[in-house]
This record gives sequence, C-alpha cells and structure tokens, in this order.
Amino acid sequence: MKKPFVSLEQLQEIVKDYPTPFHLYDEHGIRANARALYKAFSWNPGFKEYFAVKATPNPQILKLLHEEGCGVDCSSLTELMMSDRCGFKGGEIMFSSNDTPAEEFVLADRLGATINLDDITHIDFLQRTIGHIPKKISCRFNPGGTFTLGESKEGFQVMDNPGDAKYGLTRPQMTEAFKRLKELGAEEFGIHAFLASNTLSNDYYPALAAILFQTAVELKNETGAHITFINLSGGVGVPYRPDQPANDIAVIGEGVRRAYEEILVPAGMGDVSLCTELGRFMLAPYGHLVTTVLHQKHTHKEYIGVDACAANLMRPAIYGAYHHITVMGREGAPCDHMYDVTGSLCENSDKFAIDRMLPEIQAGHPRRRRPRPRHGLPVQRPPALRRGPPVRGRLHPSDPPRRDPGGLFRHRNLGLISGPSIQPQPQPEPVGEGNEVGGLNQLEDRPGKVAAGKERQALLHQLVVFGEVLKDQTAPVLFVEEEIFQLVVHNAAPPIL
Repeated sequence: MKKPFVSLEQLQEIVKDYPTPFHLYDEHGIRANARALYKAFSWNPGFKEYFAVKATPNPQILKLLHEEGCGVDCSSLTELMMSDRCGFKGGEIMFSSNDTPAEEFVLADRLGATINLDDITHIDFLQRTIGHIPKKISCRFNPGGTFTLGESKEGFQVMDNPGDAKYGLTRPQMTEAFKRLKELGAEEFGIHAFLASNTLSNDYYPALAAILFQTAVELKNETGAHITFINLSGGVGVPYRPDQPANDIAVIGEGVRRAYEEILVPAGMGDVSLCTELGRFMLAPYGHLVTTVLHQKHTHKEYIGVDACAANLMRPAIYGAYHHITVMGREGAPCDHMYDVTGSLCENSDKFAIDRMLPEIQAGHPRRRRPRPRHGLPVQRPPALRRGPPVRGRLHPSDPPRRDPGGLFRHRNLGLISGPSIQPQPQPEPVGEGNEVGGLNQLEDRPGKVAAGKERQALLHQLVVFGEVLKDQTAPVLFVEEEIFQLVVHNAAPPIL
C-alpha cells in the first residue's frame, strides 16, 4: 500500500491558509534522494546530475537542487532564463532541445551552457546563429530500433521506441557530425541518448551506458575526437502503482560502473565524466497534488468531482496515466466502490481516474494524488490578476512561495508555515462593493457573503491527494520539511489522497 509523506492531521492544518488544489513537496525526501544519486555514482569523479527542468519548472525546487550540487537540463528559452535567474551558470547548464529556434541557441551560448545538438543540420545552423562552434559540445544519438527493457504497464508514454522517436542523430550521422564539429573548432565532445521513459528496471541505465560507451570508443577511433563526457539522460522511473517495484539507484550505479570498466577503461577512456538528466526520479515520489471533493454524481456511473483539473495534473488526460489516489483518513478502509474521479473542465478527458476502486467517498473528503510527472501548462491570467493578494482565497501561479531563513517556505500574502501553527499575515481591506480580494476572512465579514465564506471553509476539509506529482504551474506550491509536520490537530472530516 502506498503511504503519503503527509498525514491527515497535517493537511487539515495546512488547508486553513492554503486552499486546495495545491502541490505539496517533501524537501527532506528530495534532498535525501539527490544525495543517494550522487553516492551511487561517486566512483566517477566528474559525475553530475542535470535536473530536467521541464519536469518541474519551479524556482524554489531548482534552488534546492542547486544546493545539492545539481545542474539543470534545459530544453527551451524559458527554462534557460529561469535557470539563469536561479543562479545556475556556465557548465551547470545543459541545453538539449529539438527543432531549436535561433534565439535559444543565442541565449544558451551567452550563458555558457553546454549545447547538445539534436540534428546534424543544426551544426551549420548553430554556427550561422552564434558565429562560432563552442569548444565543448555534445550530440544526441538515436540508435533506432525498439527498446522494451523496463517498460511498465502504461508503456513509455513520453518517449516512443527509438526508431519512431523524432530525437537524435543516426550512427553514421554521429561520425559525420564529430568530424564536421572538429573542423569548425570543437575540442571537447559529449554523447547523449535517451531511449525510454519511466523504466522500471535496474538494468536500463547499465544497458544504455554500454551502448553509449561502445559508441564513444568507436567514435574516438573513427574521428580522433576527445570525448570528455557521456550523458545518460533520464528514463529511470518510479512506481506509480502499489504493486510495481522501485528502482534501486545504488544497484543502477554499480551496473553502470561495471560497464564503464569493461568498455571505456580498456580503451584508454577512464577519464570520461558521466552525467544524468533525471527529472521524474528526482522529484515524483516527493510530490503530491492535494484536492478537495466538491460533488458526488450518480448517473450512468459514479463520479467524484474535485476542485483540481487537468491543468493541475495533465498526465491522466494526455496518456491515460495512472496516479495513485489516497482517501485521507481512510487509508485502511476496503476499496469496494468504483468511481470516475473528475475535474471541472468542459472536456470529457478531464478525468484523473476511470473505474478506480476506492474506499467509499462522500462529499467532504480530501484526496491526495501520488507522483505527478510531466507535463503541465501555465494558465495565463490578465496582468491585473498576476500580482497582489489572493482572489477568493486562491494564490496566483505567478506569486510563488518564498523561503524563510529558518528553512520553511511561505507565500508573502498568506503567511509563514512555522512550527506548530500557521501565522497569517494581515490581509488588505475590501475596496468597494463586490470586491472579493482578500480571502475568506473578508468574505465572511461582508454582507451577503457569509454563507459563501462558510461554505468555502467547509469544503477545505474535503481533501483528496494524488501521488507521484511533479510539475506545478497552475496551483500554489507548498514545501514540506520535518518541522512542518508538528501541527495542531483540529476536528475535520477525513481528506482523500
């Protein structure tokens, strides 16, 4: 049985000032996982993790990972800009994009990022765009064919089989590209490949490493290129379902080490540095989407309507992806009721789960979804709504939480989460009739708004949580450390995870 990293009592306290839906991240878990990764590859002195920003483009998380020694893997102009503002510089940035616009190459070069070319035609395009070829550069290799090692029940989803994927250069193109890049002034070379997404096997990385290591030896012999790093990219997955096994990063690191010593060391390439571009593996187990049950509908099926929607968690709508759902406070209850769990978008694919067996749910239960990886899109709001206090108790996506010197995270309008209680900050007074800026307290103080305010407060206790959640761009984010878990318990109906 999957167990959330947050309890019902903790959620009951948090939702008093942070209305659902929101994403909750476990900082302690994220840090511990990053350290386990570095320990697993400590045998390679130059090893570095370049966190895949696309997985969770959140500045606070990027800064947290930066503190743990991670770099960033960027695939767009926005990700480059965010990484720069978060303090990543030069070699801490890997730029791996495809169908790349000129302005993205320009910014990557200006930031000193290591550029990873996706196509052989990008060589001349890059030179025309920035006026030179960087001395250190990488090429993305696509060996073609099929790859099934570690495939889960849902398939690889983000990544097709290599032969059907749009990414990378063929093997003959890799040789041609290295020769051309040497002619244009490149001195240090890297090789990158990404063959599968969310693999559930400790053998995936060692198998990929063996392919890349052998390719590196061949390219060195064919072109004389000085290959200084090999990028294993991402693909190490997480178990979304309770019955799926978790990958063991220590076993994975040892498997890669054996391949390294069997292939690279005898070829005189024992100084090659390794790097990874993990996203899902780094964060998904430590992220939850918390949402509130609003309605229960009885028609041709049984529906549970929540206040989150596909804008908060897109994978189920895009891929039919499974995210575990925990009904908070009913973790040990039998799963003997079948529901479709839906959002409120005017789109029938806005369903988090279809025919899911869960404990009996009544309106008033909070739920939590487990790990949520990639991808979500930001909701653009008019400029007037991008700043200032919450509207109807909700935080704006463009107004992220801030970190307190004591290690906790807060939102400047809703106060600091500190120790056993939440200390709210003063809210601005309502301005004029019909103004709803300022949150629940002001709604309750306004004539004609009392019922609405009380109804909203009641709904805050109907929580649902989804697991393995990564990206947040449309809902407020809270970061959880162990200190936050010492919260006062208040009477409330059980939430759903």
